[in-house]
Amino acid sequence: MTDAELVERARQGDRTAFGDLVDRHRAAVFRAALAALGSRTDAEDAAQEAFLTAYRRLDGFRGDASFKTWVLTIAWHQAINQRRRITRWWRLFAQTRADRERGSVEDDYASGDRSPEETLADDRLRRDIAREIRSLSPKLRDALLLAQSGEYSYEDIGIMVNSPVGTVKWRVSEARRLVKKRLRECGYADVG
Repeated sequence: MTDAELVERARQGDRTAFGDLVDRHRAAVFRAALAALGSRTDAEDAAQEAFLTAYRRLDGFRGDASFKTWVLTIAWHQAINQRRRITRWWRLFAQTRADRERGSVEDDYASGDRSPEETLADDRLRRDIAREIRSLSPKLRDALLLAQSGEYSYEDIGIMVNSPVGTVKWRVSEARRLVKKRLRECGYADVG
């Protein structure tokens, strides 16, 4: 059964049909939320809220885009709103930066798979990359995270962030350029 047929059945009150749509698109919706939030738990919450919102708004679905694209757009907006709430909360109640850094390095030592020097170097690079991505403007950061997930076409990303495909491509390219430039300025010579 196609998405369009399932949507029509769901509009007529068939909850199983909507459940089938959820099952069909659950992974993609979760990955979109995860790209925006970075936390599996937060992404699961955002994905669940996105499907609840989609169910409530099902009568408003016009079919201009596919159901998948429509629900991904809802998920993306839900995740961005949740990210804003989390960011506000985190700024008020965050632990110190030293505590965060000390915890991640200690966790890597516990694995025992790598030498302490390799672990420290990799941890530093990961932190520096994450820091540089976080420092990007939201429009550049979001486009980069969605593109890097490998799950969405530029067309899908454009619909999710409400921007033309050319703009999305430029944002991804510019985000990559800026991150590489900043990493080179931090002393990473081997960065693309």
